[in-house]
Parts: sequence; structure tokens; C-alpha cells
Amino acid sequence: MAATVAQALRQHGAAYLATHALNTPQAKAWRAIVACRTAALGGQCLGCDVCGHCHWQYHSCRNRHCPQCGARAKDAWLQGRLAEVLPVPYIHLVFTLPHSLNGLYGTHPKWVIDTLFRCTAQTLGEFAGNPRWMGVRAGSPAFSLVLHTWTQDLRRHIHVHAVMACGVLGQDGRWHVPARQPDFLFPVQALSAVLRGKFLAALAAAHRDHTLEHDPQGGQVEWSARQQQLYRHPWVVYAKAPLGGPAQVLEYLSRYTHRTAIGNTRMRSVGPDGVAFTVRANEHGGKRLVRLPGAEFVRRFLLHVLPTGVKRIRHYGVLASSCKGVKLEAARLALRMPACNQQAVESARNFMARVGKMDVLLCPCCKTGQLRAIHVLPGQRTLPAPGHHQVDCRGPP
Repeated sequence: MAATVAQALRQHGAAYLATHALNTPQAKAWRAIVACRTAALGGQCLGCDVCGHCHWQYHSCRNRHCPQCGARAKDAWLQGRLAEVLPVPYIHLVFTLPHSLNGLYGTHPKWVIDTLFRCTAQTLGEFAGNPRWMGVRAGSPAFSLVLHTWTQDLRRHIHVHAVMACGVLGQDGRWHVPARQPDFLFPVQALSAVLRGKFLAALAAAHRDHTLEHDPQGGQVEWSARQQQLYRHPWVVYAKAPLGGPAQVLEYLSRYTHRTAIGNTRMRSVGPDGVAFTVRANEHGGKRLVRLPGAEFVRRFLLHVLPTGVKRIRHYGVLASSCKGVKLEAARLALRMPACNQQAVESARNFMARVGKMDVLLCPCCKTGQLRAIHVLPGQRTLPAPGHHQVDCRGPP
């Protein structure tokens, strides 16, 4: 059996729970991942109308932290973005929080996430509205932000990926390209300084208002020392080379949207001695093997379960939901783009035929018959509590 995250939770969950407690989102994600594509969630028995072959097909959990789910959701999301990608160069920027804020994230994750999104969006919006960089004042940019909280070896590393169009929609209804060169946006050192100032100002205001009452460094001495350290060092803002056309932009986006902290393709073994998985060793595709004790792997994986209600993907400027209908259409007109056709909701069968080049209802045995549902298995009303899944119930019920 191939190693999976669910297998690691089943085998090493009890050891982790002996010394740790779960919050509500972690418990929900745990139950969903372990039950995903098993009889616990219900399913159906499919039988061939020609050769009589039959097999069970179980439902997925659709939890956003599950490494088995998300392929169809990601594709549907990207299909929806087809109408929003403009025929201009795009650039990829990464805004990273210093690791000295990891403790604050542990106790106030929603505040840190929302503040990072807000400060990043304000920073990009201010630079986009500066005529020094865009040649026009108060232009509307078009960018999306995607939150990631992990490194390859599952340590906490809070950062936001920004994919931004090179240009702004001016108040005159025209599309304006960057003042210096078409594929250059802003200097990263200036972005870093402004982001740092905005975030630390928000942190100081929250400290004065006693909003962060569980801050592990909330004491006056510890808080002052952390503020000085955060001001002393530049924050990491990284800009990558400009992306290509719309197809390249969408392909690039797909690497970051709907990604989980670790996918099952990186899992190598789950055993009594621990968990082994691969990480990227260099920028040229090299990989190395990491081995962790089972309970430590579970701890690191759960670090990246987001609080309930937190949106991991957010859109701003021309793409903001509050004004996208008007501003996006104005940008399309300014760039002389043809009108787009709305994508219809796609069935699972058509999705697999288009993406996976396979007919999910074709009999895998005789290759000619069609599979039909001959029995339906309802899912359990209540899933077992974390730590009580010792068997992978993938066989027939």
C-alpha cells in the first residue's frame, strides 16, 4: 500500500494525541482526511453491463487540507480565472513574515493572516497608485494573493504569493503600463520597507488595544525586544521573472492555489519507526529524503490547518469581488479583448475526460462496457474521533 498522510494519522495519531490537544479545525480536518475515499463517507458499487465486473467507489471528503482532494476544485477555479487573465505581462512576488512572529501566529493565527493580507494589499495598492511607477495617479491594479504557511519539510513559514498584472486601469478608462519598462513593477527593497512599517504599525495598535491577549511575547520587555528586532532586519520580499501569456499565468497559478502542505506523491513510507517523505533539495529539481518520528510528522502537518472561515485566496483591485463586474470589463475594453463566454458547471465525468484523458464509467476489465451503480452505501452520520482510526476501511463494506 502506498504511503499517505491519512495512513500517518491512523498509525501515529494516538502517540501525538497523548501529549497534544486539537483545536476544532484540526479535529475536523483530521476526521475528514482519514475518512476520505473510505466506506465511512459512503459510496456506490459500480457494475459493468457487459462482463459483470464490479467495484466500490467511495466519496471524497472535500476538505481543503486533504491531499487526496482538490484536483477538480482547482481546475474549476482555474476555469473561472480564464475570463480574468488579461493579455499583459504578469509578475510573481512573495512576501514573507519573519520567523520571530511564528509564536504570535500560533496563538492568534486569524489576526496574523488577515493583517498580512491587508498590509500586502495596501502596499501593492499604494505603489500601483504612484505615478512614479505607473505613470498615472490612483490607478487600479489587478492582483491575487495566495497564503502558504509551510516549508518543504513542513516547518512554519508564513508567506503570501502575489501574482500581479504589469499595469493599472486608470481613471480615464485606459490601461497604463509601468513607467520604467513594461515588465518591471516595483523595487523589492521599497516594498519590504513599506510592508514592514504597515505590519508593525498594526501590531503596535493591537498591542495598545489589548487585542492580542495571548501573545507569547506580550509582556512589555519581550514585546519591545521583538519590535526592535523586527525593525532592525529587512523583511524578505522576492520578485520572480515576468510570466508569459494567459496560459502560462494560469499554469503558474495552479502551482500555488489549492495546494496542501504536503501531497501524497511526496510520501515514501509510514512505519513504526516514523514517516519518510521527499523535499526539494535545489532549484534544479533535485530531491532528498526527510525522516521524522511519527508524532512529529503529525504535529508539523497540523501546524498548517487554517482557522475556520479564513480565505486562503483573495483578489484585489480590478479583480476584487465588490467591483470586478465593472472594472474587469473596463480593463478588457481598454485592452480590446473579445467578450468571454461564461464557463458552465462541468460534470465529474467530463472533467476526467478532459483532464485525465479517461472515461470514468468505462469498465476497467473488459474496456467496452459501461459502469452502472448497482448498490449505494450511505455514509456515517458521525465520523470517529481523531485517534480512533486504526484500520484503512477501503475494502467492500
